[in-house]
Amino acid sequence: MSRIYSQNWLEMPWGDGDLGSWADRSPLHEAASQGRLLSLKTLIAQGYNVDALTIDQVTPLHEACLGDHVGCARILLEAGANVNATTIDGITPLFNASSRGSASCVQLLLEYGAKIQWETCFPSPTHEAASRGHSDCLELLISWGIEVDLYVPHLGTPLYVACFSQQKQCVHKLLHSGANVQKGKFLETPLHAAARLPNTEIVNMLLEFGADINAKNSEFERPVDVAVSSSLVEKILLLHEVTPCSLCQLCRLRIRNYIGKSRLHLVPQLQLPNILKNFLQYQ
Repeated sequence: MSRIYSQNWLEMPWGDGDLGSWADRSPLHEAASQGRLLSLKTLIAQGYNVDALTIDQVTPLHEACLGDHVGCARILLEAGANVNATTIDGITPLFNASSRGSASCVQLLLEYGAKIQWETCFPSPTHEAASRGHSDCLELLISWGIEVDLYVPHLGTPLYVACFSQQKQCVHKLLHSGANVQKGKFLETPLHAAARLPNTEIVNMLLEFGADINAKNSEFERPVDVAVSSSLVEKILLLHEVTPCSLCQLCRLRIRNYIGKSRLHLVPQLQLPNILKNFLQYQ
């Protein structure tokens, strides 16, 4: 019997998904995974190692975060648990919290110094949150300085992943945080990913943020070429081809690009009428 970290995640698992054999799990792992606070405190007081490892190098903190047991996670961290412990597949507690959608665990881990950005070969909490639609977790990661255009070779960018998974709120959050609307997976843009699916809201959102309808992927296909024939998405893209952007829209894109994604949060401080500041922020 095993527990699964991430099932069918973008058809590209980080490892075999096995959390570790139950036989080598300590009582601390059991208490953390089930959210048993009193048992956890008792075991720690008895001298159990808070960083006890399974054969797959899973720690009790991994378990607590996967189960959304923020109280257990806090107790373990206060007892000195390694906030950046990694399994044999490179899974961190922060990845587990992001996968579960536990914003409270994500916040706690970040406060205790969780590393938000590892080497690109490591599982990415940002991509996991974006793919699963956990916009609260994604917002926390962004607020703590994650690179919104972080590129993982076999996945692409968080925006591409969110479009691929049709996670509208995450697409919205990433675009408003300055994600590059053109950067996807290799030559495939986020608009290519969105065009293949029936979500017109995401397609319209990408177009509003300046997505290039003429961008070609490795097969020399534009987004309209990959859309389902006669679908509403195809009609939207065809209409956009013959409808020039307004001067207001072009100016907004230019100004936001000039400001830069790292300073977009300062737009409200500009000495401009509120109506213009709201326009620049797509409000």
